[in-house]
Amino acid sequence: MAKNYESEITQFLKGFKQEHPETDNRQREGRGRLWDKQVDAELQEGYRAGRVAQPAYVYYSND
Repeated sequence: MAKNYESEITQFLKGFKQEHPETDNRQREGRGRLWDKQVDAELQEGYRAGRVAQPAYVYYSND
């Protein structure tokens, strides 16, 4: 493949970002809203301590 080859998708994305320069900032904001969160270590430890082990075969009744 030629070194200067760009797929149609890459060309489209480059053109879209040139026409809509605010796209990068909006993507970062969305990522921050969904993924980049501070985790409270004490709260997480409480969740782990309160966890109940699941039986090996959940559809079998032990009665």
